[in-house]
Amino acid sequence: MPDPVRLTVDGLTVSVPAGSMVSTAVVSAGASGFRQSVTGEARGPLCGMGICFECRVTIDGRAHCKSCQVVCAEGMEITVGQAPRDVAGPPAGLPRQLVVAPAGRPQARGPAPQYDTLVIGAGPAGLAAACRAAECGAHVAIIDDNLRPGGQIWRADISKRSSPADAWVRMAQDRSVEVIAGARVFAAPEAKCLAVEIPEGELALSYRNLILATGARERFLPFPGWTLPNVMGAGGLQALAKSGLPVKGKKVIVAGSGPLLLAVARYMKDHGADLRLLAEQADQASLLRFALGLAAHPGKLAQAIGFRAGLLGTRYLTSCWPVSAQGSEKLESVTLHRGGRTWTEPCDYLACGFGLIPNTEVAALLGCAMSQTGVAVNEFQETSVAGVYSAGEATGIGGLDLALAEGEIAGYAAAGKHETAKQRFGARESHRRFAVALERAFALRDELKALAQADTMVCRCEDVTLGRLRQFGGWRDAKLHSRCGMGPCQGRVCGGAVEFVLGWKAASVRPPLFPARVASLRASGE
Repeated sequence: MPDPVRLTVDGLTVSVPAGSMVSTAVVSAGASGFRQSVTGEARGPLCGMGICFECRVTIDGRAHCKSCQVVCAEGMEITVGQAPRDVAGPPAGLPRQLVVAPAGRPQARGPAPQYDTLVIGAGPAGLAAACRAAECGAHVAIIDDNLRPGGQIWRADISKRSSPADAWVRMAQDRSVEVIAGARVFAAPEAKCLAVEIPEGELALSYRNLILATGARERFLPFPGWTLPNVMGAGGLQALAKSGLPVKGKKVIVAGSGPLLLAVARYMKDHGADLRLLAEQADQASLLRFALGLAAHPGKLAQAIGFRAGLLGTRYLTSCWPVSAQGSEKLESVTLHRGGRTWTEPCDYLACGFGLIPNTEVAALLGCAMSQTGVAVNEFQETSVAGVYSAGEATGIGGLDLALAEGEIAGYAAAGKHETAKQRFGARESHRRFAVALERAFALRDELKALAQADTMVCRCEDVTLGRLRQFGGWRDAKLHSRCGMGPCQGRVCGGAVEFVLGWKAASVRPPLFPARVASLRASGE
């Protein structure tokens, strides 16, 4: 086992397991609030995947680093809650911009090449697409903002030998697929070209075909107290736990909607958490119909049975949801509602998520048409923009198997192998039927629209309350007068909530898609 890593948090020396994220070190030092909001509220990690920007700290003098995406390094100096200065260059745990060669050894990049196929997103759909395109002889690269390929669903499985995740990564290496880690698309300055920011600077990546496998993020619904530190997304808490966050002995409540709750609850229990209960907002009749339908999907049925078996003895409450969270400096208890009754449970962590939302921002920036479920695609996963394909959760929430099937079809189609792509149509159709059943069973109930009160924060970046938002008629007015959706997350957290509660949809997407350095904007011409 590698030696522990020693570093300092606000001058306090802490020791964490090698490979832990900085967020783990901050928690180990006893901090719960990672930063202060614009109105002085203490805030902690929410999404665990670099979307919410709530876990920002100063690392080695560089401000605004997302602690959930930086690996701890020996001697690292972390400052919480303030940003004393900014320095050139990335902190010690951020990756250099690398290409993973077939043998697995990093190589320094030269000038940006022309790729036959460029894939955004190294999750299951992106890996499948890249492997199939490369299999057909295409020059392929995957770009991803995480440190390692695998996406959120395979975050902890990439290093496990003989796992599906490991198999796809090895296949990509064998086919000479380049993986550019720590890279984030922020603009498309010209046709067939993307502007990408990396820790050390900027890249302009050109392509003949583009595959968008940008995945999804959790939907968060605001309720009183949801901004308290230790109220996290369901997948967010799991991601941070997989990255080293200690949960053993902690009182955990998992709440919201969707199959992800089962997976998170099982993970928490298996890792020693005191799992108080699992609260699912869907009613029992809907879940029963969904369970009966799993007979047509043996793999999904076996997985569901395994999750439930692992949760024996844990309270699993349907038609139940959180209505408020309480605490002084961090979460201390959660109040839940079920059947006209409310009660309060002591709690160290609330893992709360209400389904998933497709990440469609890059597709929208490129002018791709949208459907009711996400990015609109034809039978070969091609969008309305010629040469641009999309696969996985970006086209609609459907799970791992659908993402793999769509990724393979997109990869083959981008390489011009349409007949080969057709061989995966049957599997895709079967998995799509599961996705439809999933959406029907876990549809959000209208009562959840009333959780937020007038003084409840909706936009966490700019501290905009629901009462203030109700003064406006839509997203545009709200942005102009309140800055809602204009903070670092660019509406990725509050957008889903506002759409559900107020019925507003974002009118447009403009660069930069994420906060970017001025030098990056100048280099891209934005």
